[in-house]
Amino acid sequence: MLHVALYQPEIPPNTGNIIRLCANTGVHLHLIHPLGFELEDAKLRRAGLDYRELAVVHEHPTLAGFMHAAQPSRLLGFSTRGRRAYTEACFASGDALLFGPETRGLPQDVLDELGEEGVLRIPMLAGSRSLNLSNAVAVVVYEAWRQLGFVGAI
Repeated sequence: MLHVALYQPEIPPNTGNIIRLCANTGVHLHLIHPLGFELEDAKLRRAGLDYRELAVVHEHPTLAGFMHAAQPSRLLGFSTRGRRAYTEACFASGDALLFGPETRGLPQDVLDELGEEGVLRIPMLAGSRSLNLSNAVAVVVYEAWRQLGFVGAI
């Protein structure tokens, strides 16, 4: 099983889309506070449709709280500042995929703690700033799930 951890997400529709993604891939979703919205937000519900009941979603007060509760085997962060492409990683069951808030990404102290090997990027054309958060999560989740043989898929 994989974990997706959203560090201080800000935009409800992105989180709603990620809830739907996690429900359809068997990935556990972890929301690390503070959140930029209420979980009952109409925009989040609209984007997530009725998948909220099908997804495994946990809330954590801090990144440390997430690590203590989830105990992932490895934490991988995703940032435009990463040096290695996500396709260079060998994903394993128990990995946690950490994504930062939409407007600023993961803070430098978190990236420093993960180290160069623990921070991956999604390649983009030169001059591009970033991908939409829910799109970035989908790209990485499907690559990780592919590497794990699409366990549980029909």
